[in-house]
Amino acid sequence: MERYFANNTYVTPSDLNIHFSANLSLTRTLHFYWKLLRITLESAKIAKRGGFNDEKWAKQGYKTICAAEKCGAKLHITGLENFRECKEPVVFIGNHMSVFETYALSGIILPDKRPVFVIKQDLLDYPFFGVVMKSLRHVPVGRQNPRDDFRAVIENGSSLIAEGFSPIIFPQSTRMNKIIPEKFNSIGVKLAKKTGAPIIPFALKTDFWGTGKFFKDFGAVGKCKNIYFDFAQAVRVKTSGKEEHEKIIAYIENKLNAWSV
Repeated sequence: MERYFANNTYVTPSDLNIHFSANLSLTRTLHFYWKLLRITLESAKIAKRGGFNDEKWAKQGYKTICAAEKCGAKLHITGLENFRECKEPVVFIGNHMSVFETYALSGIILPDKRPVFVIKQDLLDYPFFGVVMKSLRHVPVGRQNPRDDFRAVIENGSSLIAEGFSPIIFPQSTRMNKIIPEKFNSIGVKLAKKTGAPIIPFALKTDFWGTGKFFKDFGAVGKCKNIYFDFAQAVRVKTSGKEEHEKIIAYIENKLNAWSV
């Protein structure tokens, strides 16, 4: 499988040819969603035939990143060595800001790790996108009964880790531009503690893809040009996990503060 980011860091080249539509907010937004629709329809078509695999998923993620760059985004990726050096499955724990990371992370993490998302059950019902997500080994949660969600993540997550997969967990209950510690749950840390898998904390800033007023998933694109992904060093849960959980929150807060300057 092709590795789309060969080095441990990546910054969008300054001489990248930008599509002419990137100069105006409306045309930039329309062009990006048109590209995204084509990417999604292509993936859904493959998924319906039973051919959507990790290689196709990585390519979908990379194409989404390229579409954003063509619309004026400047991508900054750092810390890839931190999960590449782990010879075992990991638990990725990070913040959630937009739909962009749901598309893009596969293009960044594969083929070094085989990621699976802990996702909202509702996403499986989305047109086209849901078909793609159903074809992969994700862990759906309803977010109506916390006990059922906890059981699903711990049981299914443990099984997937045993099979060599690396769960991606967004502990926030919804997408946010900042971290609210009391809304950042510790389920990822508990999964890591149960399985003994190392945690790879990650921080991201993806408000390039904005939040819509009427449809949350479809906001204006490109108001914030810089997109950031940073992966921290592996963390092992040694005791209850409380200290590790607090350190993950502090790390993400520090990154978001630095990127907002």
